[in-house]
Amino acid sequence: MLEVVLNDRLGKKVRVKCNEDDTIGDLKKLAAAQLGTRPEKLQIKKWYTIYKDHITLEDYEIHDGMGLELYYQ
Repeated sequence: MLEVVLNDRLGKKVRVKCNEDDTIGDLKKLAAAQLGTRPEKLQIKKWYTIYKDHITLEDYEIHDGMGLELYYQ
C-alpha cells in the first residue's frame, strides 16, 4: 500500500492510497472520487511525461509519498 500526492497547481492537493499493481486508470478513479469529477477529465503527468491509463504504478516506478501533477482536460 502506498500513498501518492496529486497536485493540480490550483490549490488542491489530493492524497490517494493505492497498491503498486494498480494502473494509472485506477489512480484516476480514486482521485476523481475525492475531487468530485470524472476520471476521463483527469490527466496525470510528471514533468512532461503523460502517464497512460493501462500501465501500472510499479512499471512507472511510482513510490510511496511521490508527488505527481494533476491536470484537468
